[in-house]
Amino acid sequence: MKKLFACLALAAAVFAPAAWAQQDAAAPAATASAVMAPASDAAPAAAAAAALAAEAASAVAPALVPNKGDTGWMLLSTLLVIMMTVPGLALFYGGLVRSKNMLSVLMQVMVAFSMIVVLWVLYGYSFAFTEGNAFIGGTDRLFMKGIWDNAAGTFANAATFSKGVVIPEIVFAAFQATFAGITACLIIGAFAERIKFSAALMFLALWFTFSYLPVAHMVWFWMGPDAYTAAAVVDEMNAKAGYLWQMGALDFAGGTVVHINAAVAGLVGAYMIGKRVGYGKEAFTPHSLTLTMVGAALLWVGWFGFNAGSALEANGFAALAFINTLVAAAAAVLAWSLGEALLKGKASMLGAASGAVAGLVAVTPAAGNVGIGGALVIGFIGGFACLWGVTGLKKLLGVDDSLDVFGVHGVGGIVGALLTGVFNSPALGGPSLVGDWVTVSMVTQEAYSIASQVWIQAKAVGLTVIWSAVVSLLAYKLVDLVIGLRVTEEEEREGLDISSHGETAYHK
Repeated sequence: MKKLFACLALAAAVFAPAAWAQQDAAAPAATASAVMAPASDAAPAAAAAAALAAEAASAVAPALVPNKGDTGWMLLSTLLVIMMTVPGLALFYGGLVRSKNMLSVLMQVMVAFSMIVVLWVLYGYSFAFTEGNAFIGGTDRLFMKGIWDNAAGTFANAATFSKGVVIPEIVFAAFQATFAGITACLIIGAFAERIKFSAALMFLALWFTFSYLPVAHMVWFWMGPDAYTAAAVVDEMNAKAGYLWQMGALDFAGGTVVHINAAVAGLVGAYMIGKRVGYGKEAFTPHSLTLTMVGAALLWVGWFGFNAGSALEANGFAALAFINTLVAAAAAVLAWSLGEALLKGKASMLGAASGAVAGLVAVTPAAGNVGIGGALVIGFIGGFACLWGVTGLKKLLGVDDSLDVFGVHGVGGIVGALLTGVFNSPALGGPSLVGDWVTVSMVTQEAYSIASQVWIQAKAVGLTVIWSAVVSLLAYKLVDLVIGLRVTEEEEREGLDISSHGETAYHK
């Protein structure tokens, strides 16, 4: 562990390489969540008294005040995402491993989530959601400075997707912290039962810094709707946004940022760490499908906060994301169960639980971007696709992805991201996308091009895959050189509960 902390300190010291330098360090950094102050009231007519004209010209509109309903919904959504991770993901993964590794998985999820939350507060939020360049943010919110507005004597506000509507920035920061945390924890399933605890933490810290933060910035950072005050400033505001946002990529709640990003990191890790001892010769059956079912149920419930919370308001788009999350997961459960019945003659509890997660993954980028019919189709296709991902594709890749992170999150994320471009179309019941943020007007059915949007989605998927793969490869290699990635064969056979943590999940 001493080596781990030393390496983390070294990573922090060399962080923010020259390639990530801000394009204009002298200019004050504006956060993605900063709301531009409304313009001054127009001066009175020329005939008005000079004194009244001066007074009117100096007056400004009152500060925007967050709606308590929006704030309450976002706090609840944040809590739901925490529940998705601990206990949801921890129990889902824990039930899938052998009993001798149950606690090791729980420990990895809980500690990794905690570590990422701390790193998020220290520098993660700033580099993901403040103005820097197209690939990484700046230093305006390091250590969360500026969240409390001393001049105004209140908390800074964060933009939503509606003009003149804000939430407290501290709430937005907390909500996004849970996204970063669960994304890192998803990776753990790919190398479960054989990685060193310290190596897992060091890798996740590096990957979070150099993969999660840039991808989140590229996809989700923009200046907010209130920045688009007139046609003359549109190009300037667009140029300050993240690279993939500028491109027009749609990702409502994290198909690229969360699922594809994490899945690729897990796949690379599974290759580099190698197969578990006895893989292909011994049975690696889940030790408790009951716990896996409980974990899947908690994930499903928590996912409503994950997807519907990404609307950032308690409005119609939150409701759309909510029902789409419900129906897509249900459709994927049916699809996976039907697929198993056709392939194996029986539908399994493990399959139903996996199908629910597959549908949730697939609908994540689409949640508020497609109609209910589109969500149903995405759920069905996602369920079948992920079933193939954990069976046929896994064999083709020849990799020991322990808990099928790539098969579910990678395949499901890619399918969902691409189909978002299809079913966002108004012709297929989708809400379309904003074509002009000055007037907040939507692209019409006649102007919407499915082919063009799918191509944009495909480029976003490709960039995410390449970025995460390169960062992961370098990070795993560094960890292997400094700490070593894998426990010894003896420790692996004994089980990581005892060899890494000195305790057992079950006493005989």
